[in-house]
Amino acid sequence: MKGSRVALRYAKAGLSFAIDKQVAADVNQNMLDIVATVSQSTELKEILASPVLKNTQKKKAVMAVFSSLHAVSSKILALLVTNNRIDLLGAVAHQYTRLFDQHEGREIAYVTTAVPLDEALKKQVLDKIGTLTDKKVTLENKVDETILGGFVLRIADVQYNASVAHKLQMLKRTFITNTNVSTL
Repeated sequence: MKGSRVALRYAKAGLSFAIDKQVAADVNQNMLDIVATVSQSTELKEILASPVLKNTQKKKAVMAVFSSLHAVSSKILALLVTNNRIDLLGAVAHQYTRLFDQHEGREIAYVTTAVPLDEALKKQVLDKIGTLTDKKVTLENKVDETILGGFVLRIADVQYNASVAHKLQMLKRTFITNTNVSTL
């Protein structure tokens, strides 16, 4: 993600400020709205990324779209404008929500499967994840037919790949390695 380190720094500073002001949840709601709107609006993405528009024009456009921002959210936005980083608004908002969830003891588990998970399987996965972590976990399912079967589970920085495609790749590596050794 473009500017993810910088976005993370702004998000950390914003969260720290919001926690100090005891409005972190309100700001999080604003950030969720910003993430959703920026990801769905190609026009807004183009405005934020435009090298032609001045930052003040970008700020006016963003403030018109998000007219009911909390004062702390507006200060985060103003800081991005002042430091010529308004193009990172979506990334900062995304990082803020991720950090807020961590602060609240929540974690998002991403599970990639070849077919959509049904409710019974979702419950089984959540139960298993519950044995691995004491945080409140929400599950997001992504469908990727290229994994052929099985699943890929990612929680924070930990990934467990139990996909058929991964197992086939590992088997291929084993055959290649064994073939190369036997020809020597």
